[in-house]
Amino acid sequence: MKTKNCICTIFFLLLLTSCSGGAVAPTPTPVDIGAVQTAAAETIFANLTQAAAAYTATPELTATPTLTPTLSITETPTSTATPNGTPTETMCDQMVFVSDVTVPDNTEMTAGQDFVKTWKVKNTGSCTWKSNYLIVYGWGDDPKSKMGSQNTAINVEVLPNAEAEISITLKAPSALGTYHGYWRLQNNNGYNFGIPLTVTIVVK
Repeated sequence: MKTKNCICTIFFLLLLTSCSGGAVAPTPTPVDIGAVQTAAAETIFANLTQAAAAYTATPELTATPTLTPTLSITETPTSTATPNGTPTETMCDQMVFVSDVTVPDNTEMTAGQDFVKTWKVKNTGSCTWKSNYLIVYGWGDDPKSKMGSQNTAINVEVLPNAEAEISITLKAPSALGTYHGYWRLQNNNGYNFGIPLTVTIVVK
């Protein structure tokens, strides 16, 4: 009887030991925090590298410089004559009015009267006037008949700085009134020069 009880007791103890061993909780494995952080950082870096490789930067637009053309003048054209037929100021023919010799301004005349106008002038240029230099009509109040004038040679040679008397034959207009006329000297090249020579008459 005792032997049976002992056997039962040993079996019971073995059963308890077996049950107790299955219920024991497993020992937790320690976690390395540094390794976890390193792995996370490596993952983030790998993702950023892939994103950068996939991204194509658009070049920044810069302003295009505006080129301003520079005009290069290599030569200045020189005019040989002004619109009224007078050459450049370097022309050697020059003249100034000195006085009226005949028919001073506002001389009274009858309609159609013939008269000779004479001026005293001075050669202020560096060239000698030739005898074939002309007195020519310029403009005035009687443009149609030009007071009966025609181109008239001065018929005298005039040295630089010398004075001379030059004359032209004119005719008073037929209508009553005051008339102004202007004449010019012209050299043998067809250029007018000097100041205008005037005629002012009163037809009564």
